[in-house]
Amino acid sequence: MQSVWAKPVAAYSALGIRLSSHVRVTANITIGHETSGKPVEFDIEELLATRLLVQGNSGSGKSHLLRRLLEESAGMVQQVVIDPEGDFPSLAEEFGHVVIDGAAYSPPEIEALARRIREHRASVVLDLDGLEVEQQIRCAAQFLSALFDAPREHWYPALVVVDEAQMFAPAAAGEMAEDTRRMTLSAMTNLMCRGRKRGLAGIVATQRLAKLAKNVAAEASNFLMGRTFLDIDMVRAADLLGMERRQAERIRELERGHFLALGPAITRLPVACKIGPVKTGHQARSEGLMALPDTAPEDMADLLTRDLASDVAKAPPPPAPPPAPRLEEMEDSIAHAEERQVEAPAEKPDNSAVAQRIEELIGELAGEEGIAFQSASAQYQTFLTRCRRERLIGPMPDMHTFRRRFAIAGAGLAELGEDLQARIMHLASAVDDDLLGPFLVIAKAAHAGETQVDEDELARAYGTSSPGRIRRLLDHLARQGLIVVREDFGGGRTVMVPDLEGLPAE
Repeated sequence: MQSVWAKPVAAYSALGIRLSSHVRVTANITIGHETSGKPVEFDIEELLATRLLVQGNSGSGKSHLLRRLLEESAGMVQQVVIDPEGDFPSLAEEFGHVVIDGAAYSPPEIEALARRIREHRASVVLDLDGLEVEQQIRCAAQFLSALFDAPREHWYPALVVVDEAQMFAPAAAGEMAEDTRRMTLSAMTNLMCRGRKRGLAGIVATQRLAKLAKNVAAEASNFLMGRTFLDIDMVRAADLLGMERRQAERIRELERGHFLALGPAITRLPVACKIGPVKTGHQARSEGLMALPDTAPEDMADLLTRDLASDVAKAPPPPAPPPAPRLEEMEDSIAHAEERQVEAPAEKPDNSAVAQRIEELIGELAGEEGIAFQSASAQYQTFLTRCRRERLIGPMPDMHTFRRRFAIAGAGLAELGEDLQARIMHLASAVDDDLLGPFLVIAKAAHAGETQVDEDELARAYGTSSPGRIRRLLDHLARQGLIVVREDFGGGRTVMVPDLEGLPAE
């Protein structure tokens, strides 16, 4: 299957755009600044793989944050916005987004539009402001499901922003129909849990974490937490940020437009961030007080009631809604949207050189002192950080693949040659990821004819300094039938790997 990272290059070629060898793509945008003035950056490539959750009470600046994120990344990646309040159509004039009025189309047409959006990689705003709440939910659910079910050849990377996500993924049934609730929960769960392999990166914003379905919120790895006052929401936000509960009060004291940020696409430690300015949208109204008019009460009453009946008679009838554009016109608009949005074409990466450098980085990481004592997630985040530091653009190994390659490098299996390495890995196919490193150390020693395993080396591979854990590890591998352990009366231990005797030395 073609990698989603290579598909934008193919799309440029299909449009007749020649890729310059001198153009370098940066995946970082600045979302705001810390109190010290240091910029807070977002790695958009990492965001595509790890998703984002935004929380904040009404008036905390969530929509401003989302607009800043969309504006700064508009030239990098396709964007799809689910907009229940009509806040984001202003993106169209400045950045070329196609605005789709959800009230103007039937359910089958909404699904057809979603399929065409994925095919043509158009950035769109689905404006649901003209619909009742339950119709908004059903329209968004069908639209998201169609995006998710697009053909494999259209799995291009895209940010999918869902504002007011507690409407579309409620923690409780509320007043909506049960079939509507099941439909929207399924669509949102697919977006957040399974969308990554289809190139869809969910960005959900909610006023209250307690109202958002937990299986949707739990899939986000990046967090921007704004001002909130209820204890239950503060505690959940503090837990997600890795803060102690006594520090949760800090979330209540945040000013408008200030957020606490954490995640692999932003920062590995929580930082306070003030969101930067935006180009589109309405200017914020003044929050100060204004003096009331000094009109006398009787004069004010006269102003309000004078000629009221004639005013009503002269009022023009409300204008008829404009006709919805035909699907053919919308298809043409979507098909040409990418041409308006593309800025600088990207340099086609050398995938073979990238893959070789990734293997070198894994080997360097596996050889570092003390790295095996870190958790697997910490090792993986360190690896991804070094890849970003070197601006490696291309398909990255997922956590499972990384852990197995890390174990191979740590055990030094590369010294045995590719053929023997492949046969040993075949024997290790049933070994769990967290036990693969020590098993490969044992297998390598057994192949060399050694029956006494170096327990210090085994401890390093397992990430422990406890002799008891080593004994339990060997007992567990023996119960699984992966090794045979024999102990003599003197306490000596002989370890063998079944079926390894048939592998010739090289």
